[in-house]
Amino acid sequence: MPRIHRLLVPLLAGSLLAGLSPVHAQDHHHEGRHEVCENVRVKNTPKDRHQIAGTAIGAVAGGLLGHQVGGGKGKTLATIGGAVAGGYAGKKVQEHHQDEHAGTHIERRCHWVDHR
Repeated sequence: MPRIHRLLVPLLAGSLLAGLSPVHAQDHHHEGRHEVCENVRVKNTPKDRHQIAGTAIGAVAGGLLGHQVGGGKGKTLATIGGAVAGGYAGKKVQEHHQDEHAGTHIERRCHWVDHR
C-alpha cells in the first residue's frame, strides 16, 4: 500500500468513527515516533465569558436596593455597597447558568510520542 494510503485510511476511518463515538484514539507511526490522536468532548465557550451582563444587571439592582436604605452619606454608602454586592451576585448567577447550559463539541487533539 502506498505511504499516503497508509496515512489516509486510518485518518478517514477515525473521522467516520468520530461521529459514532464521543472519544476515539488513533496512532500514526513515523521514524521512531508515533502520533497519538483522540477526539475529546470539550465544553463550549460562552459568548459573554466574563459575565458582563450579569454583573451590570446585578450592580444596577443592588444599587437601587441600597439606595432605599438610610439617608445622607449612609444612603450613598448603601447605594455603593449594594451596587458592589449586586454586581458580584449577578456575575455568579450568570456564571452558574452558563456552566449548566453550555453545550459541548468534539475537538481532535494530537501529540507525538518518542519510542525511546
